[in-house]
Formats: sequence, structure tokens, C-alpha cells
Amino acid sequence: MQERLHTHAVIFTKAENFLTISSNYYVANAGEPLSCPPLMEDIRADVCIIGAGFTGLGVALELLERGFTIVVLEAKTIGFGASGRSGGQIASGYSNGMIETEKKLGPALARRLWDFSELSKEILYARLENHQIACDLGKGELYATPRKSHERWLLDEKEHCESKYEYGGYKWIETEQLRSLLAGQRYRSALYDQEGGHLQPLKYTHGLAKAVLQKGGRIFEHSAALDIEQGSSVRIRTEKANIIADSVVLAGNAYLSEFDLGQRKRFIPVQSSILATEPMEQDRAAEIMKTTACICDTYHDLDYFKMTPDHRLVYGGQDLSFGRKEPQDNQIRRNMLKTFPMLQDLKIDYFWNGKIAANPLRLPDVGRVGSNIYYIQGYSGQGVTLSAGISHIVAEAIQGEMERFDIFGKIPHKDIPLPSFLHKPAVYSMLLWHRIKDLL
Repeated sequence: MQERLHTHAVIFTKAENFLTISSNYYVANAGEPLSCPPLMEDIRADVCIIGAGFTGLGVALELLERGFTIVVLEAKTIGFGASGRSGGQIASGYSNGMIETEKKLGPALARRLWDFSELSKEILYARLENHQIACDLGKGELYATPRKSHERWLLDEKEHCESKYEYGGYKWIETEQLRSLLAGQRYRSALYDQEGGHLQPLKYTHGLAKAVLQKGGRIFEHSAALDIEQGSSVRIRTEKANIIADSVVLAGNAYLSEFDLGQRKRFIPVQSSILATEPMEQDRAAEIMKTTACICDTYHDLDYFKMTPDHRLVYGGQDLSFGRKEPQDNQIRRNMLKTFPMLQDLKIDYFWNGKIAANPLRLPDVGRVGSNIYYIQGYSGQGVTLSAGISHIVAEAIQGEMERFDIFGKIPHKDIPLPSFLHKPAVYSMLLWHRIKDLL
């Protein structure tokens, strides 16, 4: 049970070579898309960043503020991956919860990681304010318990974070109060994180990209990095041109599996899905949820959801269904109706799915290959918050300040002893086992 907290799935479309308005609510809701040209001529930069999402754009912004020249390569479009499709949750701590993190790493390293997660929230909220990024920011996150046995675990987490880390952001919600906030009878209590929240991820990504461009950074879309030639300077080859850079940052997470410089064997892509309903009348939406918080339950096979400003329910979770998935007939909709059976009549306007990079420790994997290639991967569902802090410390490392970067080198990540063709069966088997345990 200790591995349930904060496990938010990050979403990609099934067809990875395009992103359509009809499949992803965030695309339809984000306004006029940014448009950057493809790379057509050889250029030189201090740092080349591969991936125009939360992490890559965050690193670019941090380095530009330190005076570096920056180029960002994006194989598709800005925010094409998880950064334009996730649940958008802003959480405290890590996916395991802090009790389990401390068991795995010891109290000293767990404390440093907790402090870093708190810094990540500060950096994230400061970016939104400093760059005036309008991204439908909502305050608060609720961890809802479907069973009494889950309550003890959450209460232990609350007490642990209060006593060990002096955290005052958690508040316990009893059944009666929860019933006043959420319709339905599925959940009996909740832990409320007052410092958590949620945002529209593609609007946030576009806001970061605009800030990068305003500060003189260069972003090239439809410019996949095809090869990296290591050396004192690094050559990055694209279809039309090359980039020579002093340093490279691999910031594509699960979408950079083709670059195996030793780091690829430490994560497995995990599938998940998300939907958005048609808009509800304002009064009906208020009956369903009388809170601006996002919600995540405590099942291993977890569900998470929130209400949008235009009164749609966005609902996501693990999806073990095989074959074709129709918007009106899929596992996620069936899960939604377990939570809100009164929404049976609602049409599903959007449905999309995809993968995250998860590792056995379910902690970020941040490191360096040689002296000048940096990689960030394995957020395990915590990318919105942690990408803000990690982009900051990677920029520090490139500048020569290694103290906080080296914290992540102390996490004992190990290679996954499975060939890649067995990753998907292994993940499905694990998720199925967790679902059985939830049922039991």
C-alpha cells in the first residue's frame, strides 16, 4: 500500500505521429498554437536541449537567465508529449510517499529529496507568476480513500511529513465533509494537500516556450535529433542540419528511448488513458464537485480527475484494455461511472492515451553521461512539479554548481533486467496484479 501516493499518470495519444484537436481536450482548449520553424542550417550553441516540454523548456529558461546560448530541438511540436497531455497535477513529495521513500533511501537522503520537492513547488509557482503564464491554475489536491484500511496509511503519511519535515500543508477530510465536496459514495475520506494543485499542461508548456523565445532562445519544431556524436563538443544530427554544442540535455523522457547512452535500461514505458466529458451546466458541475482541487484515489490501479473551467470532467487512470478504444466505451469511462454513476448520460468529447517513463524506485533518474551530456527521466507521474526543480539544478550543473545535482546521483537506480520486447507484457502483468489486489 505504501506505493499509492502521488502516482499520477502522464498521457500521450495512441498515434504518436500526430496530435489532433479531436483526440486531446488540451489542444482544443489551448488557443492558437505556437509555431516554430524546423532546423534547416548548421548552427552553434552553448547548450542543445532535446525535447520541448516541461523539462527541456525549463532548462532552457534557466540557462538563458544565466547568459547561455540555447537551442531546443523538438521532434514534433511544442508540448507534443506528456507536457501537453498529462493530468496536470501539482503534488508534494514523491510517487511512493515519504515513508516508503525513507525506507528505500534512508532518512538523510529522503530529507534532502523532500526539501527538493518543496523547492520544486516554489520554482513552479514563481514561474507562473514571473512570466504571467495563464494555465487554468487550480489550488489543492485531494487523495481520496475508498477503504478504511487506506485511511491508516494516509494518516501515517500526514503524521510522518508533519513530524519529520515540518510540513503543514496536509489536512484530513472526514466522510461527512468529503460527501459535501464530492458527489457519489465511492470514497470515505481524504487527505487534502493545500499546497498542491493542478494546471492545464499544454497552456503551461506554451507559456514556458514563449518565455524562452522572449529571452532569445531558439526552438525548432519537426526537428528530431537522429544521432549524437560525443566529444569535448557534441554534434547533434537532424534530418536537415547539425548542431554543435558544448553540452546536451536529453529531456524527452519516454520519447527519447532511441538514445541509449546507458540510461535507457532504467525505465519502462507505462500506458495510461484520459478522457474529457462534454460540458455540463454550471449547477450540475457544482453538484458533482464543490472543490477546485484535483482528486487522486489510493488504489494501486488509481483514478484521478478534476473539473475544468468550462465544466468538463477530466478523468484518467491506468488502462488495461486491449484493441480499439472508443470514447464512449473504454475502461476509463467505466471507472468514471464507478465514481460518478449519475453521469451515465454524459457524452465523452475527448479520449487519448499513451505512456510515462517509470522505474522500480519511482523516483526521478537524473544524471550525466561523460562530462557534457545530461539526462532527465523517470518522473513516474510527478513531472509537473519535479520538472521545475530539476530543470533548475541541471542548469546549475551545466554552470558548474554540482551540489544539488549530485543528490540525485545518490539514488541507487539499477538497470531493469528485461529485454525491451518484454517491457509491455511485464507492465501489464504488474498492473493486472495490482488491480487484483485492489479488488481483494
